[in-house]
Amino acid sequence: MIVVRVELHSAVTGKVTELARMLVANTGTGTAARGNYRARTLRGRSRTDLDRGTVQREGLIEGHPRRLHVWRLVARALARLGYGEVAERDMEAA
Repeated sequence: MIVVRVELHSAVTGKVTELARMLVANTGTGTAARGNYRARTLRGRSRTDLDRGTVQREGLIEGHPRRLHVWRLVARALARLGYGEVAERDMEAA
């Protein structure tokens, strides 16, 4: 399983705060050249919240070429879960 953590490292206090977490797991299917994965983002904005393991979004990535760098899989997973382009409604809410 791949665990992607987004952490804020404060330059002022040195405190490390986990802001988000995504899990990408091989489904056990696919071929030697292409893998199938399940991606999940967890609900929360702190390590305590994220450790509860409540799934916020979930999706499948099928036929991903294993030869590609892991960042390509992470990018594809984020897009599949709807974290691609910034939506206009997100900008208006800011």
